[in-house]
Amino acid sequence: MSETPIRLLIADDHPVVRDGIRGMFTGDPGFDMLGEAGDGAQAVDLARALDPDVVLMDLRMPRMDGVAAIKELARLGVRARVLVLTTYDTDKDVLPAIEAGATGYVLKDTGRDELVRAVRAAARGEAVLSPSVATRLLGQVRAPADPLSARELEVLRLIADGATNREAAARLFISEATVKSHVLHIYAKLGVNDRAAAVAVAFRRGLLTTDSD
Repeated sequence: MSETPIRLLIADDHPVVRDGIRGMFTGDPGFDMLGEAGDGAQAVDLARALDPDVVLMDLRMPRMDGVAAIKELARLGVRARVLVLTTYDTDKDVLPAIEAGATGYVLKDTGRDELVRAVRAAARGEAVLSPSVATRLLGQVRAPADPLSARELEVLRLIADGATNREAAARLFISEATVKSHVLHIYAKLGVNDRAAAVAVAFRRGLLTTDSD
């Protein structure tokens, strides 16, 4: 008895890319190509209507990007597994996609056989990562944590509350120059370049909570 074909949906804003992906799977009895979306919003609508097993999702698309689409599919309870298929493998692309709920993350230079295996694995609910992406994530996990000091956490909480450096200095009875030094150390340890990003990363890592003082 033959296996039920894996139902696929492609989401990419470039027609040529969609044509290439479709060509990889067309004619293979193990796959059923349900449709194509040109942006994240259309991908969400089609996923709800067509009930695919796997969505091959690009990240950078108009109207709604891939990460936002992944979050929306999860919010709506759509059962499809999302396999990100993109040219980008930087931390700022990989981590948000995985955190949003992507089952896997592969690059567009992946060969046909590797992509087919990745889709099959994603359909089974298995995590699938291109080697360069896996190496990057492993490096994130292995990187020694550089924890914030107690004083840096105090400064970070005040930043999250909207305090300026001068206001933080007054609250903590330290000089404004000392506050600036702490802020720079916070940026370095969290890998960010501005106050908003520091607060966002701190909440994501659990360093700050909504009931912080």
